[in-house]
Amino acid sequence: MVTDLVVTAKTVITMDPATPRAEAVAVDTGSGQITAVGTRAELAAAHPGVAVHDLGDATLLPGFIDAHNHPIMSGMLCREPAHWIAPYVGFPHYDDVAALFRSLEADTPAGVGILFNGLDRTLQHAPELTNTDLDAFFPDRPVFVLDNSGHEGYFNSALISLLGWEGGTPPADPVGARFGRNSDGTSNGRCYELPAVLAVASPLMARVLTDPLLSAAKWYRYMAENGITATSEHTYNAKLLPAITALASLPDSPLRLSIYHMSTEPDAAEPLVSTAPTDMVRKVGIKLWADGSPWVGNIATTFPYLDTPTVRDAGIPLGPGGEAMMNYTRAALDALLDSYAGAGYQMAFHVNGDLGLDIVLDAYERALTKQGLIGTDHRWRVEHVGAARAEQFPRAASLGVAVSMSPFQYIYWGDVLDGTLFPPEIGSQWQRFADAVNSGATVSFHNDGTVSPPIPLLNVQAAVTRLSSSGTLHGPEQRISLDDALKAETVWAAAHIRRDDLGSITPGKLADFVVLSRDPYEVDPSTLATEVVVKGTWRGGHPIDLDAFLQQVAAVDPAAHRDLHTHAVTHHC
Repeated sequence: MVTDLVVTAKTVITMDPATPRAEAVAVDTGSGQITAVGTRAELAAAHPGVAVHDLGDATLLPGFIDAHNHPIMSGMLCREPAHWIAPYVGFPHYDDVAALFRSLEADTPAGVGILFNGLDRTLQHAPELTNTDLDAFFPDRPVFVLDNSGHEGYFNSALISLLGWEGGTPPADPVGARFGRNSDGTSNGRCYELPAVLAVASPLMARVLTDPLLSAAKWYRYMAENGITATSEHTYNAKLLPAITALASLPDSPLRLSIYHMSTEPDAAEPLVSTAPTDMVRKVGIKLWADGSPWVGNIATTFPYLDTPTVRDAGIPLGPGGEAMMNYTRAALDALLDSYAGAGYQMAFHVNGDLGLDIVLDAYERALTKQGLIGTDHRWRVEHVGAARAEQFPRAASLGVAVSMSPFQYIYWGDVLDGTLFPPEIGSQWQRFADAVNSGATVSFHNDGTVSPPIPLLNVQAAVTRLSSSGTLHGPEQRISLDDALKAETVWAAAHIRRDDLGSITPGKLADFVVLSRDPYEVDPSTLATEVVVKGTWRGGHPIDLDAFLQQVAAVDPAAHRDLHTHAVTHHC
């Protein structure tokens, strides 16, 4: 390697215990690798005449890593021209959503359809909309609203007409899904589960998303603006590869991608064959779903929901649903693991309920033992684990299972989890950060695509303080140190997506950085996400120009990716 650039900053937080702090980083911009780390004087003496890029008063860290995301789908559902109406992106109450509806109806040209995502009946106290409700806002233009859970959608009469349903009557229900119907059999403007949601939404998405690749690129930009330099595509199917390749091949593409192939795809065990640079896109794992979502009541738990107005209004069964909430029988789960375990991929299981986690760990132990993988560096994963019990984390650690947690569940739903959805002994402990870290397991954080904004500094703030978005403290015993919270967004997250060449500022690793306005260790942890500002990111020793990136994407022929929405909008967590 040849050092041709030295990057200096007020302080460099390396996340490398061998050299925790530095002032300067030497880089070989040709290979994109770090060649040395030290003081300004040391690197100046070692590399005389080499160009210096001085970041001034900024703080340099390894680029943040979101260990579980869905960037292609998220861009289409959460970036313009779609409208993201989740409570935590500016629409805390249904009145705010209704105001946006009225504004868009007044300002959008006649006949132009509108796509919305993120209506949340639990947090916004929104009604379960019907076509009649939406007709009052949008009498003529086709409109579709995706529920924040991803399990339900709402649409108006104009969209029913666009679908061509004779007499307004839906077709036969798809397998595993259904259309809402009035007593006379006509549509009531509701659809449930992915096959029905796609049947209704796809014709409108084709009209609204005129450049789906550009929509996806806007999510890449959004993640980079929050300091993220690497992430995963956790609902990959092969039809996404042209879009992923196109984005990865652009000079200012800001994200490296680790791919998790959906187990439901017939080619899930096949290797990735792509023209994308291998340092930008790698297939590392298989994605499986154990249970569902806590916000709709289909998670496998040993405990029930509370009988409260919020639970009743959301239509959540009190339960516990137990093993019936699992997406697989134990025999089917074992067969899946047997079919994939020998291919060398990570397994990554979506699981929220404590009973679901028991079942997954049982199945993991059996499969790991059968494959001779106990004690090896397999890095099989469990995702989300919101309702996990304290004793489950040491068991995961003993099996070498990585734990990827969802701080957003606590940040945005913490106040309703504790005492409204569940009793305090369960709800206040949701997302047991301290129990997970103290167990010896490696822990990463993630934001899960459309489910929440990708803001690593907010994840860190919540894990260190246990303050929800309202500023309320729940479960203070689950607080962790700033060191451990930053590891969950850097070096541990890198390990979880199988990118050992990322995650710390260490010689030999790739020079992917995030530039922060302040040192996170010098601010009040309760205001870390507002006091510390992301000033930019670097990839491979080069600062990323996000404006240039979007210009590069806009120059790609959109016709080549016009059907991307039909491949990317798949079941998500």
